[in-house]
Amino acid sequence: MTVTAILPPYRVFIDPNISSKKKLLEFLANTVTEQCGLVRSKLFNSLLDRERLGSTGLGHGFAVPHARLSDLKETIGCFVKLAKPINFDAPDNQPVDLVFCIIIPEHATDEHLRILASLAKIFSQSLIREAMRTAHTVADVIQIIVSAER
Repeated sequence: MTVTAILPPYRVFIDPNISSKKKLLEFLANTVTEQCGLVRSKLFNSLLDRERLGSTGLGHGFAVPHARLSDLKETIGCFVKLAKPINFDAPDNQPVDLVFCIIIPEHATDEHLRILASLAKIFSQSLIREAMRTAHTVADVIQIIVSAER
């Protein structure tokens, strides 16, 4: 499964004004549950519990918050390019402004690992991160990811 396969344009958000990690997780939970009919508190708590295990900030201003849900049938992706970087307790102590959230069915362990690896590979490239930071439209973001996956 490709990253673009789990990221429809209506789950790409450019420059929302979010001031903290908790507010970001609330935004993600609210947005995804409105679009997918999941239970908001269950998703928010799963994302928050995962962050309590250790930051999903990977460094260079990029984070991959993720959750696994038992009642989910297919993987959901959501991308957020924040208006201003926020503290994410990343290992390099850099604030985060690029966020790719994935919500995975609980049983899909292999798929989960493949998607995390793909995201790490894509966003480890400084040119990709900089292109994302200068993207102004949803179409720009999708095109950057499509190009990076080739």
